[in-house]
Amino acid sequence: MASSFRTAKSGVIAKTKKLQEDFSKLVVLTNTLSKEPINICGIDVAYRKNVAFCSAVLMNTQTMKIVKEINESSLVTNPYIPGYLMLRESESLLSVLKPVMSCIDVLLIDGHGILHPRKCGLASYVGILLNLPTIGVAKSLLCGVIREDHSILVDGVICGFELIRSNKKPIYISVGHGLTLDAAVNIAYSLILPKERIPEPLRLADRFSKNQARNSKT
Repeated sequence: MASSFRTAKSGVIAKTKKLQEDFSKLVVLTNTLSKEPINICGIDVAYRKNVAFCSAVLMNTQTMKIVKEINESSLVTNPYIPGYLMLRESESLLSVLKPVMSCIDVLLIDGHGILHPRKCGLASYVGILLNLPTIGVAKSLLCGVIREDHSILVDGVICGFELIRSNKKPIYISVGHGLTLDAAVNIAYSLILPKERIPEPLRLADRFSKNQARNSKT
């Protein structure tokens, strides 16, 4: 039984790895925005036992007011495996985003974009599927070498940026899809409030998802 489980898990990982490699060729690293982004969405997932609590926060960046907040919960079907976050979270994210997808100018995801061993993390995968400009904002580094100028190299190619401000721990910005790295960093930086570490739409999504999990009777 244990051997069959390991074989099945290995098969899923191999299939996901191939999907990431294929999708990495579809990532657009140029700026596809036709205007200054106004409606920016942050999305995050928190967990309690075998339930995923996902929150999306759509924010008007001119007023810094919430336009729409969506919260959903669903059963977790895959474990967390470093480098394969899309296996665990993409289904929840895609479901929560459906009602607001047409309103989003840029999507911020708690995860990596091309700053990934196969150049296709969760932010790239979701961005390609939805055809949305997407930015990966991660709290920890999965791979790469940080240079003195805070750019991050993967296999000798700049794939991300270490963003540090207000004496907080760094966050790691990467293109998910449809943006340049400079644009991704500038957008993320512009949304970080004084004394905060995370861009505001994503910070609120993180808080709301954790509140869901904390208040759940699961």
